[in-house]
Amino acid sequence: MTKDAFAARLKQGCAAVAAAEQELTEIDSRFGDADHGLTMAKIAGAISGAVDQAEGGIQSMLDDAATAVMALNGGSAVPLWNTWLDGMQEAAPEGGEIDIPGIQALFAKALEELDDMSGAKVGDKTMMDALIPASAAIAAYAGCDEAALFRDAARAAMEGAEASKGFASKFGRAKSYGDKTLGTPDAGAMSMAYFFQGLAQP
Repeated sequence: MTKDAFAARLKQGCAAVAAAEQELTEIDSRFGDADHGLTMAKIAGAISGAVDQAEGGIQSMLDDAATAVMALNGGSAVPLWNTWLDGMQEAAPEGGEIDIPGIQALFAKALEELDDMSGAKVGDKTMMDALIPASAAIAAYAGCDEAALFRDAARAAMEGAEASKGFASKFGRAKSYGDKTLGTPDAGAMSMAYFFQGLAQP
């Protein structure tokens, strides 16, 4: 996959997140600060803008994206997405091409870095409910078609986000609501799932 093709997928991921702003706000308004939709729209805009203007190779592009997110104010999602993107760039190639093993290494490193920071696991009702299954799907992919890899990841991410409806919150402001959060998906998991939906667009 070329840098331009990867950039296009990243921008599609950002567009999918931005399109879901109102839904994410509504979900977060139930047990959170009602700012997740706006925060994610800012993050999506920062990533998309950085990708558009990036010079150099894939690593440089992802580094620019992480830096753009880090510069944003507000929202607990900002440091989490910055850490995830920074993990990606650490494993990314300096050049303008990336193969399937390279994509797998990139997402594995990103998850490793975010896991070190977050500590959340599947079942804790966080973005990790979507990201961990998506990352596992990428790691398990044995084919040679990046489109199929991203489709597998998108499916796993959305299934994970939907499954978060059955979990009680254990992190953040929503933690104080406990079992009252049952039946509502985690806003962070949904935004991550939408990002992967966009990545999977042809």
